[in-house]
Amino acid sequence: MKPDEIKLTDWMRWLVGEVPPSFYIELLIRAAFIYLLLMICMRLLGKRMSSQLGRNDLVAMVTLAATIGIPLQAPDRGLLPAVVIAIIVVLTGRWISSKTFYSEPFEKISQGNISVLVKNAVMDLTEMKKARLTRERLVAQLRYSGIKQLGQVKRLYMEANGDFTIIEEEEPQPGLFIIPRTDTALYDRFKRSDRLLSCENCGFTKEKPFEPADTECPSCGHKVWTPAVLQNH
Repeated sequence: MKPDEIKLTDWMRWLVGEVPPSFYIELLIRAAFIYLLLMICMRLLGKRMSSQLGRNDLVAMVTLAATIGIPLQAPDRGLLPAVVIAIIVVLTGRWISSKTFYSEPFEKISQGNISVLVKNAVMDLTEMKKARLTRERLVAQLRYSGIKQLGQVKRLYMEANGDFTIIEEEEPQPGLFIIPRTDTALYDRFKRSDRLLSCENCGFTKEKPFEPADTECPSCGHKVWTPAVLQNH
């Protein structure tokens, strides 16, 4: 449209646009066709598309959404290009799924790999950096899962699809308290150890005697220590 043709009071242009009224009848047919096409694509791409989306599934869905939305809004665009692209997306997705089933190296490349973020109550900051996961996000996930101190955690895995899996210790050990210290009511319910200190940065727990202000954490190199907490009484 030319600039002088755009008027704020032109409500028909706002609501209907520049298409003839007959296009809205065509739009119903297009929408039904696109809906059916998407249903077929989701079915052919497999059950995982209707549950947790992996990296490749997300790429396929975004590609379909970007492609199929155009014929719905543009009367000068045909439906055949959307069908062709949908077929390519489905065939590529099924080929990747088949390839990953028979090749573990290809699966790691295409789907990603698992990350071990906590080992025996200590955060692996190097692995967290590789996974682009902040310390705040990790402890928030632990709190969401009911963990109050790191001594409860034997392993924390970040799966290839971004989900978290926690393996708890059979017998929780003293560890770093991960509840905000401003929540004094909950913090006071936990017993602090007299002989164990935990690194505030990664949770590494070390037994006294040592001078906290002058002692670097063997795991992360920080020098800020706090009394390890035991399970609440």
